[in-house]
Amino acid sequence: MHTRTRLRLATLAAAALLALGATTAAQAATLRWAGANDILTTDPHAQNHQTTHAFLQQVYESLVRYNDKFQIEPALATKWEQISPTQVRFTLREGVKFHDGSPFTADDVVFSFTRVMTPPSNMMVAAQSVKEVKKVDDHTVDLILKGPNPILLREITEARIMNKAWAEKHNATKSQDYAGKEENYASRNANGTGPFVLESWQPDVKVVLKKNADWWDKPKGNVDEVVFTPIKSAATRTAALISGQVDFVPDPPPQDLGRMKADSALKLIEGAENRTMFLGLDQYRDELPGAGTPGKNPLKDKRVRQALYQAIDIGAIHRSTMRGLSVNAGTMIAPMVHGWTKQLDERASKYDVEAAKKLLADAGYPNGFAIKLECPNDRYVNDEAICQAVTAMWTRIGVKASLAAAPMAQYISRMLNSETNAYMLGWGVATFDALYSLDSLAATKDEKAGLGTYNGGRFSDAALDGMIAQIKVEMDSAKRDQLIHDALQRIKDEYYYIPLHHQIRPWAMRKGVETVHRADDRPMPNWTTIK
Repeated sequence: MHTRTRLRLATLAAAALLALGATTAAQAATLRWAGANDILTTDPHAQNHQTTHAFLQQVYESLVRYNDKFQIEPALATKWEQISPTQVRFTLREGVKFHDGSPFTADDVVFSFTRVMTPPSNMMVAAQSVKEVKKVDDHTVDLILKGPNPILLREITEARIMNKAWAEKHNATKSQDYAGKEENYASRNANGTGPFVLESWQPDVKVVLKKNADWWDKPKGNVDEVVFTPIKSAATRTAALISGQVDFVPDPPPQDLGRMKADSALKLIEGAENRTMFLGLDQYRDELPGAGTPGKNPLKDKRVRQALYQAIDIGAIHRSTMRGLSVNAGTMIAPMVHGWTKQLDERASKYDVEAAKKLLADAGYPNGFAIKLECPNDRYVNDEAICQAVTAMWTRIGVKASLAAAPMAQYISRMLNSETNAYMLGWGVATFDALYSLDSLAATKDEKAGLGTYNGGRFSDAALDGMIAQIKVEMDSAKRDQLIHDALQRIKDEYYYIPLHHQIRPWAMRKGVETVHRADDRPMPNWTTIK
């Protein structure tokens, strides 16, 4: 047989096998998903991390959930009643089973809320207004609140329910201490009530979810298996999608979007995310490690923080680094979050290198100081590139800036333990209400109370703490909105944080994938159809 003929037949055979494989995959409805970073844990209360939440919300459920318009609807609770301003009664769904076959009861709710509310839980914000959970009967519970709460239902969407007996059996009654680098049975295994069962997780290799055939609800799509592969390299992630090795990439590299749009086998769906990217600064330690300023921490001086702020050209980051996939930010919440205003989102001060140099000189640092900026390199859109741009801009004003970038799984422990001089973080707002950000980012850090959990710079402002405490219980919407405005304005005026931009997140996928873009950047396999 002629060599050219053999090659042609081999090519046709390979194509036939690929077509057969594609047909089989379509019939099996497997969603092959790839992303830049892996989940951090399978313990639903151990990490407030979006990629982790995106998977665990398919495995574990809450009393209530969001619909596709981010409105509250029943989930493990079928209804709720306000008994008093500080007592809410929930009627639980009957007939629900955990993945191991155990029945869902009020005991599981009491146990799970207590677990959420108890250190070292990293999800105390999901029950920050709850004082106590009381069992009324097997299918009724009361949430006893610390005070009236206008957004209780949105808050508890993140309080995911575990099986009490399973946790007790496996010595996992307390949340994994992720910051303390602890592991427990729940950090590698799962037993929820959700639409998917965790079949396996090989860290940094693969996550496999299988459809829960006994789920109490009906899926809106046809996916019965999810195979997630973390692919840190942007080029490799793009190549995997274009070649057909994966079906879905929710974090396509901005530099490859044009190529993807031109590919007839692919499509993009795009939307604004409820995430704000920002820089945090150590405002706690009396001496900044490695700064070359013995006995001093320059970041405690507002003038220094303002100088670092004014040294950053966010317009250049928007154009060159983000390639338009950002909205310049002046406040710590995105436009779709309750409490945002156009006035708050205007920059506190303009980019001005000379003004920044003068501020440093006025603060007593005419020759600058040294600072290390720490960033994840696999979590956000162009995260490491943003930090590279920032360090270069800080260098222009005489600050000796260096960059340390690491995978999120390594980086986040240092940030949570306040070991960084300066850091970058992106904050999505699960409740779509500013309190979620204020409580976690701006309150004085108090691990026992679950306040300031992500206040990595450990700044403390008593006036701001007072505003946040009032926001939690204020039921008059006009008064509450004013308090939110005042709190966000104070953060802005004091330069406690340096907001950079609100992230825009395109999702890229094969043409046959139909799904709903989510502003919380949490893809929903149970809402996804593969044709």
